[in-house]
Formats: sequence, C-alpha cells, structure tokens
Amino acid sequence: MSDDKENQVQIELNPEMADGIYSNLAVINHSPSEFVLDFIQMMPGLPKARVKARVILTPQHAKRLISAIEENVTRFESAHGKISETDHPQIPIHFGGPTGQA
Repeated sequence: MSDDKENQVQIELNPEMADGIYSNLAVINHSPSEFVLDFIQMMPGLPKARVKARVILTPQHAKRLISAIEENVTRFESAHGKISETDHPQIPIHFGGPTGQA
C-alpha cells in the first residue's frame, strides 16, 4: 500500500514568481497538440499591450484547468456572492491559428 507522502509533490515558489503578474486580457490559441495561453496587460490610453506571461498546456491539462477554474469560481461565489460580468469590447488581436478570448 502506498503512503500519501510518497504521492505528494513539493512545489517551490521563488520570490520573483510569488509577486505574480497583473493581466486583464487572455488570448488563447491552440494546435492539435497544445493550448497556448497568453496573459496580457492592457493599460488605458496606450495603443500597445504586452504579453506578461505565456503558458503552454497539453489539451488534457487545458481541460483539467477549465474544471479547476470552474470549481474555484463556484466556491468563490458561494463565499462572496455572484461575480457580475461586465460588457467588454472585442479587441482584434491575431497571432494566427484558432483564437478565443477570456
């Protein structure tokens, strides 16, 4: 029988990464073998936006991420009330390939 400690993964978070990044736009592209999530910071009045982080996932991990986010949004709304969605403008951003925005 396997021990729970044997199945645990230790995750290290260095100080630079612990600060996090601010993103108010995500652009998602995909191929048959991967999903690419670009987290972008757009500032009011500036014509240029910068990708602050890029995360590349397998399709299986992308699906697991969706489930984890849905579960956490449900928990958040149970504790703090419904998250209201505001209208947001469609921003034409094209990096090639199929695209979705979040």
